[in-house]
Amino acid sequence: MTTRTVELELDAVEKLEAAKQTPDESFSDVVRRAQMTSTPHTACELLEEFVRRAGNSPLSNEALDRLAEAQRNPRQASSHWRES
Repeated sequence: MTTRTVELELDAVEKLEAAKQTPDESFSDVVRRAQMTSTPHTACELLEEFVRRAGNSPLSNEALDRLAEAQRNPRQASSHWRES
């Protein structure tokens, strides 16, 4: 099998290591298992897929209305979490 050398930053290597299901699993196996889509899904698309599979929404109409209102009027939430 042909191989290629790829340079990764340390944090990326650490994520790959953490994603291994067994100590002897290769990084190639981890990447092959990854579910990567070409475009991100919107919340609406995810909800539609859930309804398609389950037959109903996991959210009440009230919750959906509140989410729609939050989308129309976004505000910055204060958070102690840093995005990485």
